[in-house]
Formats: sequence, C-alpha cells, structure tokens
Amino acid sequence: MNLNTNFSNSILSALLDKNIATKTEFTPQLIANAPHEKLKHHLEQELRTCTSFTFAVAFISNAVLTDLKVTFADLARHHVSGRIITSTYLNFNQPKIFAELLKIPNVEVRIADADSDFHAKGYIFNKSDYQTFLIGSSNLTSNALIQNYEWNLKLSSKTEGRLAEQINQEVEKQWQKAQPLNQKWIDQYAKFYSENVSLSSPTTPFQLENKSPLTPNRMQQAALKALINLRSEGQKRGLIISATGTGKTYLAAFDVRNYRPRKFLFVVHREQILRKALLSFKNVLGGPADDYGILAGGTKEIDRKYVFATIQTLSRPDILNELKANTFDYILIDEAHKAGAASYQKIINHFKPEFLLGMTATPERTDDFNIYELFDYHIAYEIRLQDAIEEKMLSEFHYIGITDYEYEGQVITDNTPLKHLVSRERMDYVEQQIDYYGHDGDQVYGLIFCSRTEEAHEVAQIMTQKGHPTVALTGEDSVDNREATIKKFENGEIEYLVTVDIFNEGIDIPKINQVIMLRNTESSIIFIQQLGRGLRKSEGKDFVTIIDFIGNYQNNYMIPIALTGDQTLNKNSLRNKISINQTVGLSSINFSEIAREQIYNSINNSNLTLLTKLRASYIDLKNKLGRVPLLVDFQKYGSTNAQIFVDKYENYHQFLFKMHDQQALTTLEDSFLRLISREFLNGMRVHELILLQDLFTNNGKYSKNDLITELSQMGTYTDVATITSLEKHLDLTYYQPNDSKKYGNTAMINLVENTYHLNESIWNSYQNNSYFKKLVDDVITTGLINSKNYDLNTKFTLYQKYTRRQVNSLLGWPTDQSSAIYGYKEKMGFCPMFVTYQKRADIPDELNHNNVFYNSSLLSWYTKSPRRLDSNEVVRLLEGNQNNTIDLLLFVKKSDDEGSDFYYLGQVDFDSDSVEQRYRTVKGKEKPIVKANLKLRTAVKYDLYLDLID
Repeated sequence: MNLNTNFSNSILSALLDKNIATKTEFTPQLIANAPHEKLKHHLEQELRTCTSFTFAVAFISNAVLTDLKVTFADLARHHVSGRIITSTYLNFNQPKIFAELLKIPNVEVRIADADSDFHAKGYIFNKSDYQTFLIGSSNLTSNALIQNYEWNLKLSSKTEGRLAEQINQEVEKQWQKAQPLNQKWIDQYAKFYSENVSLSSPTTPFQLENKSPLTPNRMQQAALKALINLRSEGQKRGLIISATGTGKTYLAAFDVRNYRPRKFLFVVHREQILRKALLSFKNVLGGPADDYGILAGGTKEIDRKYVFATIQTLSRPDILNELKANTFDYILIDEAHKAGAASYQKIINHFKPEFLLGMTATPERTDDFNIYELFDYHIAYEIRLQDAIEEKMLSEFHYIGITDYEYEGQVITDNTPLKHLVSRERMDYVEQQIDYYGHDGDQVYGLIFCSRTEEAHEVAQIMTQKGHPTVALTGEDSVDNREATIKKFENGEIEYLVTVDIFNEGIDIPKINQVIMLRNTESSIIFIQQLGRGLRKSEGKDFVTIIDFIGNYQNNYMIPIALTGDQTLNKNSLRNKISINQTVGLSSINFSEIAREQIYNSINNSNLTLLTKLRASYIDLKNKLGRVPLLVDFQKYGSTNAQIFVDKYENYHQFLFKMHDQQALTTLEDSFLRLISREFLNGMRVHELILLQDLFTNNGKYSKNDLITELSQMGTYTDVATITSLEKHLDLTYYQPNDSKKYGNTAMINLVENTYHLNESIWNSYQNNSYFKKLVDDVITTGLINSKNYDLNTKFTLYQKYTRRQVNSLLGWPTDQSSAIYGYKEKMGFCPMFVTYQKRADIPDELNHNNVFYNSSLLSWYTKSPRRLDSNEVVRLLEGNQNNTIDLLLFVKKSDDEGSDFYYLGQVDFDSDSVEQRYRTVKGKEKPIVKANLKLRTAVKYDLYLDLID
C-alpha cells in the first residue's frame, strides 16, 4: 500500500467510514488531554520522529520550555533543528522566556509583529515526505499541554496537499514578517516590560502567615481528624508522616489548639528550626508573648505554657532533674526519625505526657531503630511526596535526567577516579548544562549535592572561579558558620551551596530554585530528601529545576523508584515509569535518550529481588506494623508487590523460613500453599478464590450449583469451560507432571454428587494449625484484593499483563499446553497471538518477524513458517475470524527484557486486503510465510503505544 493510498484511506476513515482500515498515523484525531493521552506526549513523540519542526505559539511558559529542552538537546545530537515563532501578545511572555529560547542552539526563534495580535497555536513536524500538524487551542504552557481541557486536531498531509500548502504559506508569511530574536531585542523588551507591564501576583507561600484567621488545608484537616480519632480511642502516642514542605509545623499547632494543653513541649534538634516553629505556633495559637518560652543554649524559659526546646539542652541532666515526669501533658517530637538517639530516648523515658506526637517526613531508617514501635505503631496520618505535589502543597518541580560527563569516551561510572569527577573539563560540562536548563526567577539559588567532602570543596572553588559565587558546606563546618553562609545565600550574595549530606533534612531554604545532583543515587530515601530541599513554595518562585547528572551506575534503577514512589521492586513497573516522560500534577520527569538507556540497563541488569532487598522491605513493614506482616499487608501499604515473594519462593511460608519467622508445616500443607499462591494469588480469575473461601467457611463442602449462582450474582462469567478448568486446577489434572509434583500429587478438591469436597487432610490442617490457616486466608484475601485490578465480566482485561501459561489457564483449556504456544495457538474457538515487538538480534530467522505498529489500531503480523495462503491453519484462522467462530486475542510485549508477560490489547481482526504470501530465508533456504495486518478493535491507549514503539 503506497503513501497516497494510506492518506486516502486515513481521510476516508476520519470523514466517511470509521471501519476503513488505515495503515499509518495519518488519521486525523482530536486530542483533549485525557488521562492516558496528553498533548505533551504527542508533542514529544512527534519531535522525536521529525526531520525538522516549526512551532507557531503566542504564549510560552518557562516550565514547559525547561521540559522540552531535553528533547531539543537530543534532536541536536541527531542534527535536527527547528523554528519557533512567538509573540509579545498581551505581554504574556516574560523577558526571561526569550532569554531561555536564545540558549537553544538548534532552534531559530522569531517574534511576530507586535501589531499583528499574533495568537496562533500550531505545531508543524516535517517528516521524510509528509507533514504532521497539531493545531487547536493549546499554547506552549504546562496547563495547556497536560491539564486543561483543550481541543487540538492532529492531522497529517502530503506537502502538496491543499491544506498543508495553506498552512505552510501562512506560517512562511508570518515568519518573514517576524523579528529575529537576538540579545539586543531581548534587552529592549526587558526595559519596556519592566517599565510598562504590571506583574501578576507572585506565587503565595504555602505557609499563610499573613492571612487571618489561619485555617488548615485539606491535608491538615484530614490529619487533625485522624489525631482526634486516635485520642478518642484512648491512645497516648501517634506518628504523623508528611513530606517536607507540607506544613507539619502548622499542623502541629492546629492540633495543640484543638487539644488545649495545660503545658506543651516542642522538641527539635536545631535552634534555628526551633525559633521558626515558635513563630508558627504564635500565628496559630495567639495569646501573650510570655506564654512562649525557649529552652536552648543560654536561654532557659521553662516556666512558660508553650516551651520550645532543643534536644541538646533538654537532655542535660541538670535540666531534666528540674522537670517532673508530668510537667507536660502534650509533647511533640519534631524530626521523630532521630528519636532512636540516646538523647531522645532519655527525655522520652523521663516524661509521662498525656499525649506524645512524632512528626517526620522519612520514617524509613537505615539503622535498626524502630520508630513505629516508639509511637505504639499508631500512624495517625501519612502523605508522601507524590501526593503532596498532586495536592499542590509543594512547589512544582521539573526533573531533568541527563547523562554525566564522558571521560575518555566513557560516561562516568562507579569506578571513575575522584580526580576526574571534579576535573575542570567536567565542570565546564556541568556549567553548560545548568545554564542551558536554567532556573525559575531572575536569580539562581542553587544547591549542589556531591559524593565526597573533597569533591564539594573543589566544585565550589571551580564554580567560583567561573563567576558563580559558591561555598561548600559539609559536616566539618560549625553550626554558626553554616547559618551565616545560608543567610548570605538567602540574601543573594552566593549563587550556589555545595554539600555532601548535611542538607538532606532539617534545612528550610524556600528560595532554592535549582538542585544539582552530581552523585550516584545510593538511596531512594536520601534522593527524596535532597530533591525535597527545593520543593518549598516561595514568593516569586513557580518551580524548581532538578538537574541530575546520571552516570553509568549500577543502581540507577533507584531513580524511578525515588521519583515515582514505586517500591514494588517490579521491573516492568519501573521500566514503564521511564518509558515516556512522566507528569505529577504539573510537575514533570524528563530523561535524555542516553540517560533513559542507562536507567533501562540498570533495571535490566539488577536483581531487584535479592534476599537482602526483600529482607529490608520485610523488616521495614514489620517495624511499621509491630508484627509479622502478611502478603495482604504488602498489597495494602504499597510496599513490595506480594507476587514477588511467590515468584521467588513459591509461597510466603518459604520466605518466612528465610526470615526465621516461620512455624511448622507438613509437606502437604506447604504444597497446598504453593498451589494456591502460584496459581490464584494474582487474582486474574476470581472463581477458584471464591470456591476456596466457600469451602473453608462451610466445613469443607460446597454445592457446585451454589457456586455458579454466586459467581453469576457477582457478574462474572460461568461458562462450562471455565468451571471445568477450575475443577481441573484444584484436582491437579490440569498440570504437567512437574507442577503436579510441586502441588503434592494429591487432589485438593473432589466433586461428589455435584458437591465440592475439600481434601480431608487440608481441612483438618486448616482447623487445627492456626499458622497454616492464617497463611491460607492471607492468600485468598490478597488474591481477592488483586482481582479488583481485573474486569470480572471478561477472561482478559485490557492492558493487564499475562504470561502464555496464564492465558492457557484463563481460556479454560483442559491441560497446561503453554510450553507449546509459540507465536500463536488456535484451540476451542480462541487463538491467542503473542507478539514480541522488538526482537533480539540473536533470535533465529524463522522467529524474527518484524512486526510494525502502523498506528495504535493496526499491527503487522506473520504466521509461522512454512505456511502458505492455502495451508489448513491459515485458511482456518482467516475463515474462523470472518465467521466469528474463532476469537483472535492479541498479546504484545516490548522486548524479551521485560520478562515473560504480555500486555493484552484486546480482540483483533484480520485486514483481509492485507493478507499476502511472503517468503523468508532460513538457514539459506527460502521458506513460505503469510503476512497479514491485525485491526485492533480498541486502539492502544497512547502512553502504552508510545512505550511499545519507542
């Protein structure tokens, strides 16, 4: 099918008959910023596949320009350039925007005539022999590309098409009339702007000190209610976990206002934080100044109603001896994760308040101290970074992940010598990148994180020599020196602070608008702490730019874990997180091509399920709960995916054995747990779980008719093949010998006179072994929770992932034949088709079929070889699909690196016009093969489509 035919069919499909098959992405479509299809995704994808581009947009925001600079830089590497024509219409574009545009070497910019009222919103992408247009209501701003309900039409045209000609002529006319952007023009515009344009109100700081009366925000309201409920249950201790910058201090003040204590104590580790906290409490509580006292350094005001103390002073024996155990009825420990230290333990053991509250952003510790136990395992409320950003409690951020400096042609690795980490050549590269990606606001307030103290001092020296006043602050500096330096930084006398780890927490500098990471990501906790330094809102700051210089490090896989909060240890999930640039609210996560490849390699090459990692996750949750966690706890609390324990150890009992937390099980009990965990925990089919639940609650017996009625009332399918399959799974006749042996070679149910009977030994164990009962119930409960991820009405749920083995099972085939399913297999009216989109280079020629997504609704497909158009198999599939006697089910994965499971993309049909005889050379011999295009009944959602074809 030639290009002209493709365009013709696309136009006919869009304007005349939607059922006409279109082979390419030429079909016009409306883009309105749906959850899985943002205009930003389309824009970035078109940029990645174009030979040149032109943007004609009236308004441009610094935030979205920061994001696109990553893509522009990748295009420059491939010698692709573009043009932007913009305007001064309504004076929306600030002078800084034009200065930032001038930094992009492969983009030529012109400014529309001021008298033209230029208000266009169009994006043109030139391809090899056609063009794609995005035209509609969206300017180049974050809201317009991500969040707003917009109407934008995406269409493609041959360059000789009338519409393309009209658009191109109009753009060229405007381009020729427009003023080229240069520094002289920017200086003149900046002078006009400062003299004539009234700036809109700056961003309001999150902590609303100037508003009266102060009221809790939504997060604080929920937390306050949780604290009231906790105390109403008679609890004496509680923990608040809340991301940095979300108003923990004000939350505490609101709770103290609710509680009305006779005497209150606030404990913190630094006097600077203490004095800021006192002011915040005054804003909320009011009252006379002499109600508030400080216990720090040489100040000893312990007779006040509200006492604010540093741990260093409070823990002194002479101070504690003056204070009785019941002196304070409400005590608050700030940065409560530090409470394992001896000084904190001393005061906690000394005082007996009516209520003890701990507050922290990072309860996960690398030491053995259990913060949860200290607060009686009562987590009153929790809000993490991603939630806080979505709720707009924190500053918007734009993360830029780019490759680090290359030394001798290789990107910096774990083993690169220190002298090369701080070489002048590397710092030249760093300076170029931080200037290119820039910052919000007129002046930079930058924070640089390094790996070593020596490196920090050298970086500071080189940056200062380059004209960027920079000071290194490390653990070797005194508190007084740190505070004096920070004051100079806040006053604008210093551009950058360089540190190793002292700014990970406890430092509050809202003005920070650029964070530079020049170190390996060794901990997702520390990564978030460091990123969080720039997330406090500040007057005149709309967002913070995070520039991460990513070397070729083994643990780069931690970056998507930290940025997205995905702690599941699931490789597929992590790869999906970086496949396309992510958004969190209006914040964004952007990776350059090379950096994304480095992270992919790290994910693929890392063993995320090492016992050490699983043990750490287990111990953290055990500490949090105060007991041995179950699989259901991992699912509920967003920790490691419960399925990972089963995939690695076959049942949770075997993992608990590794943790020395197991109890005794018989061989049959262990085999039964292995069966239900491996086969049913995923929740893909609810039928077995419901039957097991019914058997265990009905003395080991349950009517088959009652089961079918129950399943029907749930709204799930009850066809004969599925019910028979259920029975074969539980009487073990479905499995191949190896699996049957693993499961005990003993039927776990028997059907007698239309009634299911549970294996008598299993029933006795369930009644008499509480440990076994707990693990069985845990699998069933977790499986039922997982089943909520699937559509009960169908055997397969769109966009969920399935292995060949799971497909074989869910189709109700009598025995496990998954090892014989290669590209496809037709049986019992179904033909699942498995496509690995990107084939390995070493795969045999006879299997290496080059599948191509022509668009999100059309995929090329090949039969096995040797096959001809008149082969029985080919005729049966074609006729069966045409007569609706065979359902074609499409399963696709990106590559073999992603494991053995495939995305289910729904039912497909053969495009009869595309069926043709082809030939493939296999080991020097020509073999016949049949090619056909598959028409997807449901177009692939756009973000997944981009992931698959990338």
